Amino acid sequence: MRIVVAAKPEADQPWLADAVIGLAKQTGATVAVVAADEVELERLAALPRKVFADNAYASAASFARRLAEAGVEASVTVLSGRPVPAVLEFAKQHNADLVVVGSSTRPKVAERLLGSVPLDLIKQSPKPVLVITHPGHPA
Repeated sequence: MRIVVAAKPEADQPWLADAVIGLAKQTGATVAVVAADEVELERLAALPRKVFADNAYASAASFARRLAEAGVEASVTVLSGRPVPAVLEFAKQHNADLVVVGSSTRPKVAERLLGSVPLDLIKQSPKPVLVITHPGHPA
């Protein structure tokens, strides 16, 4: 089994890592942790792409370290562009069996205006998407 985990840049998601650890140990899955830099066009970005890519890498690497501490090896990849298409393309290229993402912690109004990565992944992915809800966030 191949699991792709969509890590959120600049977010610590230990509850999501714990869920992936359990799933990987139960299934013997390989895990790829990916994070998108969220830059569509660098010339329109407020900062150079490298700044966003570094933040994405730090988040994904921290996530992978937590997995490694629990005995689960994971690769780390930073993707360019918007999260949903980037994660879906990565999952397709790496023949993923499952995409795992943390639930959105945005207020409902912000989700309606800005969209929700977990919801968009569910709608657009040809593979199953598992959304793990933060323990302190109502479902």
